[in-house]
Amino acid sequence: MEGTVFAPALKELEHVKSEHGEILSKHFLEVCKHILPVIDKFGTALALVKSDIGGNVSRLETMYSSNPSRFNYLYSLVQVEVETKTAKSSSSCTNGLLWLTRAMDFLVALFRNLVEHEDWTMYQACTDSYNKTLKKWHGWLASSSFSVVMKLAPSRKKFMEVIGGTGDINADIGKFCTTFSPLLEENHKFLARFGLDDMKAS
Repeated sequence: MEGTVFAPALKELEHVKSEHGEILSKHFLEVCKHILPVIDKFGTALALVKSDIGGNVSRLETMYSSNPSRFNYLYSLVQVEVETKTAKSSSSCTNGLLWLTRAMDFLVALFRNLVEHEDWTMYQACTDSYNKTLKKWHGWLASSSFSVVMKLAPSRKKFMEVIGGTGDINADIGKFCTTFSPLLEENHKFLARFGLDDMKAS
């Protein structure tokens, strides 16, 4: 593997903003898709997170593909639903973007933990990032399931070796987190403007 598993996502991040600084739908969703192979390396532990991200990316891509020029900017997918009062539906693109952003918050926190806390086990890194991000939005059942599957995470050493490839894994993780986090923050701020950032899992 040329470079680390983060290399394709980092390349895509270079194109994620328009010249006016707006997040572009296609490139943002591509970045998220490029992270799926990283999640694969966690095996069963993050299978739920992977299917959640994949499902939400597909939902947003379907809407984008229906009219690429109209939905060129990521937030246009939400604005149309705000106007038609369908944004709060569980099958809306708004809901898809919200949960995609939350899942990505979790992964960024997890990647940061792996770089910043070298003495932590994978289970500690996963649990800490889950508690900081997704836990407050999940019901009791989802939280319980999550803590069970986290125990299935691979050893930290094995995981870092697998995702490292031929590149500098710590540098790439740092670069990814630093570049991607502000986009997630923008998503939260945009959704919050319409009171759509605090929807919980049903």
